[in-house]
Amino acid sequence: MATTPEHDAKIARLTFASVYPHYVKKIETKGRSVKELHEVIEWLTGFNEIKLNELIEEKVTFETFFERAELNPNAILIKGSICGYKIEEIQTPLTKQARYLDKLIDELAKGKSMEKILRK
Repeated sequence: MATTPEHDAKIARLTFASVYPHYVKKIETKGRSVKELHEVIEWLTGFNEIKLNELIEEKVTFETFFERAELNPNAILIKGSICGYKIEEIQTPLTKQARYLDKLIDELAKGKSMEKILRK
């Protein structure tokens, strides 16, 4: 399924700060820790906890969030479906990057080992 320009624009405008609490709730209800969440985010984006908190306070959009990120070269190994989209088929770079993050958080919540999540 291809993403629409409207869908891509909606993702670009979302603030990371508005979505982050949902990430925390999702992983904590499944018995995972915020420390693990931060490890996953840092692996994908290069943002350590301090930088992550700065971006949250700044209320950056996903567009700005991923513009500032140094995406892990192994992110291309993230495959599968998330939110009804097959990651490999997403053409818009920002939408693909946001879905990479969603997929990693989903894997964390589902109990996958950190080694598998971080594509080691």
